Amino acid sequence: MFQIKELFHKYKIYKGEGEIVDEKTALSDLTFHIEKGQFVGILGANGSGKTTLALHLAALLAPSSGLVLVRGLDTSRSENILEIRKTAGIVFQNPDDQIVGVTVEEDVAFGPENLGMESSVIDQRIDQSLSAVGMGDKRYFSSHDLSGGEKQKVVIAGLLAMEPECILFDEPTAMTDPRASREIGKAIRRLNRERGITILYITHNISQVEDADYLYIMESGRLAGQGRPLDLFQDPDSMEKWGLALPGWVRLA
Repeated sequence: MFQIKELFHKYKIYKGEGEIVDEKTALSDLTFHIEKGQFVGILGANGSGKTTLALHLAALLAPSSGLVLVRGLDTSRSENILEIRKTAGIVFQNPDDQIVGVTVEEDVAFGPENLGMESSVIDQRIDQSLSAVGMGDKRYFSSHDLSGGEKQKVVIAGLLAMEPECILFDEPTAMTDPRASREIGKAIRRLNRERGITILYITHNISQVEDADYLYIMESGRLAGQGRPLDLFQDPDSMEKWGLALPGWVRLA
């Protein structure tokens, strides 16, 4: 699904009349791949480069150097962007940034309508997508009257309606209460296990990805570690060094 080769990303720092005064390296020499159908966690403390990586995988940024392929398509080539964004959707921390419709129905329909789907197909997609995230009874509700957790589910449903092969989640429960976080987590896992959608879950909270197929640990824009969760849990000193707190049940064991 994803192939990343020697990826570097540098942010330019400007002053005054567009003068570049400095550069900040956000990603350094990343090389790894993610298979179709996997549930992968990308972990790291604040400032480790997780979100910048997510933006690259969703083709919202182009590499300063190196290569990012999404299902074989180069993200640096403009003619590939539309197809990549059909393939890989992204959910950000704040659902209000991605809510575009007045009602839940309008919001979920927005993506399929822009893809030029028939109205009968869109209607079916709305029903299926809302049911998948447990929001089938809220189809005609006002989007802005929903709770934070419900809004996030609507954002996910909007992506599902376009039938992407992969969804990237960038701290999707950061602005929700514990109950909503658990519900969103369950919905995400169902998408992976029942629909085969590739999931990339970006977080600083390892408890949210403790059952992932594979984990990548980022530190200062680089890959600091990787492996299956239970293998990484065997080295608590490294997890602490990377600024990650082990799940309570692991510490107890």
